[in-house]
Amino acid sequence: MIYTVTFNPSIDYIMFTNGFKLTGLNRATETYKFAGGKGINVSRVLKTLDVNSTALGFVGGFPGEFITKILEESHINSNFVQVDEDTRINVKLKSGQETEINAPGPKISKEQFQTLLTQIQHTTSEDIVIVAGSVPNSISNDAYAQIAEITKETGAQLVVDAEKNLVETVLPYQPLFIKPNKDELEVMFNTSVNSDEDVVKYGKEILKKGAQSVIISLGGDGAIYVDQQQSIKVVNPHGKVVNTVGSGDSTVAGMVAGLASGLSVQNAFKQAVASGTATAFEEDLATRDAIEKIKSQVTIKVLEGE
Repeated sequence: MIYTVTFNPSIDYIMFTNGFKLTGLNRATETYKFAGGKGINVSRVLKTLDVNSTALGFVGGFPGEFITKILEESHINSNFVQVDEDTRINVKLKSGQETEINAPGPKISKEQFQTLLTQIQHTTSEDIVIVAGSVPNSISNDAYAQIAEITKETGAQLVVDAEKNLVETVLPYQPLFIKPNKDELEVMFNTSVNSDEDVVKYGKEILKKGAQSVIISLGGDGAIYVDQQQSIKVVNPHGKVVNTVGSGDSTVAGMVAGLASGLSVQNAFKQAVASGTATAFEEDLATRDAIEKIKSQVTIKVLEGE
């Protein structure tokens, strides 16, 4: 089984406007409400790719009920821990530019966090645990490391997509892969990345820190995959970017779905980039048809290895 962990789920309330005035009245032309949070996005795209998962994390109040209902209607399993305060609602404003306002999450008690850890303790070597996104202030800042330690004991594979300080705590536990973007890679190594060679160089440094492999997103220029045997670049077709929310999560889902379905690393990575690109071209997360269409258009280049 694949498990996705979202510490801080949300309802993503997306509003489209024709321009935006900082003061005065603005009217939305379209609005959408989605079950949000990075791990939940991964579960949704996995389902699109016909791969089942169980969404874990914390939900509370009417926003939490909305998220649980949406996943149920999408035939996605969930086993959330119920908390006392409301799940957050985030506002994403699309006015020709993208503006995001993310609300703080609910408080998570030690007992509620321990319930999540107990769920993960029941994983086995047949499972993959995907942990993504921010951690509420009420949870210990070593939450990722605690999960990594458990998966190391149970034998489950670990995938992580989070900011620098969270990612670095799990590297000693040899995650299956992590997924920084180019900017995050620069932050990790306090440097400038100006070429594919630079990306591969610092990707290998992440391998030295413990990761089995790494995917570095390059935005409109595609992405680069690095492991001990090979370095691969996939370039996506150009198109109109509509919504970048969930693009990185879709990339993670595409890669995990490919590996879980028995695809080669190269084909799984091709699917990963196609999934991320398809989401960027959609108002919501990628559809299966969009992923397949883009997959047929992406180009793959072996930088190192066979």
